[in-house]
Amino acid sequence: MGPWWHGAWARSDGESYGPFHFGQKTAEFYRQNIERPFFNHHLKGDAPLGVARASIFTTGSNRWHFFDAWPPEDVDDAALYLHPGGRTDFEPPSGADDFAAYVSDPNVPVSHTPDIVVHRDDRYVVQDQRFASRRPDVLVFASDPLERPVTLAGRLFAHLFVSSTGTDADFIVKLIDVYPGDAECEVEDCEVPIGGFQMLVRGEVMRARFRNSFEHPEPMEPGRVTGLRFDMQDVAHTFRKGHRMMVQIQSTWFPLVDRNPQTFTDIYHAEPDAYREATHRVFMGSEKASKLEMQLLQR
Repeated sequence: MGPWWHGAWARSDGESYGPFHFGQKTAEFYRQNIERPFFNHHLKGDAPLGVARASIFTTGSNRWHFFDAWPPEDVDDAALYLHPGGRTDFEPPSGADDFAAYVSDPNVPVSHTPDIVVHRDDRYVVQDQRFASRRPDVLVFASDPLERPVTLAGRLFAHLFVSSTGTDADFIVKLIDVYPGDAECEVEDCEVPIGGFQMLVRGEVMRARFRNSFEHPEPMEPGRVTGLRFDMQDVAHTFRKGHRMMVQIQSTWFPLVDRNPQTFTDIYHAEPDAYREATHRVFMGSEKASKLEMQLLQR
């Protein structure tokens, strides 16, 4: 339940996906120990259920967890804050007016994959995100190497304070697990070196015009700081010791997300001259502390 495991690269036994190995046959375990008892109980009525209310496979640590509730009861609310200098930390920043800025051009969008593709490529969920982190229109924040494992289990929200020179913008936030430089590949025939690999754990977009209502869109006021808070979907993932917690922020993710002209207009009928370059700021001050809100498993 960590990275978005679709089915394109997964082995039939669910043992690996892309360059990542789960250490066990997850699909077989799921069918035999969760799915089969569930259907035997509810469809045949010939056996007690015997299944936890929430059976969760935690990527990173490659462990099954069985909870009486979801989110689990034994979690602590926490926030991963963005700091000046491209850092993340669980402690909030102390500066008053710090921000990071980037220029986004919808005519030169950030791709969702390092490959040249005509249509959406679902393999992006297990592809190295280093190609994006090298771009000047992507903000990158990363923690120091972790001194102990950190397990996320439950809700994940992005809470940003931003401004723009345009009247609309997309803000894409990606939570990434950065492997140590000396990490070794987990499967045979790795396509890319795993050392320093930036693994996508979660990624989500907020179109700023919908920040207050999906029914009643409204423009951004150029230069004015506004808050954005949006759901990045629940997560169960362990950042192992020695790994780093990275956040990437960008304003295009093409063609996974359609291009925002960055002008408040009818996007579906927008003329080419409506697509304009804009400068976006992400704030990190004590009163405007951009962060990811998460829940950390205590055990």
